[in-house]
Amino acid sequence: MRGLQLRLIGIHFDAIRLRGVRGEAVLHHLATLTDGDPGPVVREIAGARWTYFLLEPGASQDFDWPPGAKCFGPAARDQYVGIPAAHGNTYPLSWRCGPRRTGTSWTRSCCTGW
Repeated sequence: MRGLQLRLIGIHFDAIRLRGVRGEAVLHHLATLTDGDPGPVVREIAGARWTYFLLEPGASQDFDWPPGAKCFGPAARDQYVGIPAAHGNTYPLSWRCGPRRTGTSWTRSCCTGW
């Protein structure tokens, strides 16, 4: 498939959003701590250049994030994040670190299969 789909935050996953070089710095730090497997990370390659770290539903509040991080989890109002397809043109979003092929059921259900 090509393109991207919007996925509801708090149902399919939680997301942490960081802007620009701060997102890349956090990604580098997490990759170092996890032996190169920080989990699924989506980046915006235009505009504000947001980086989205995808976590299991309900897990976003369990960690300390740097200043400027926006935590998206279960909320009173609907919030969505664009998830790029595995291949093809997905501009302006792309996978910085793709979903784990043998990952948990939530990574397979929210990030693949379309």
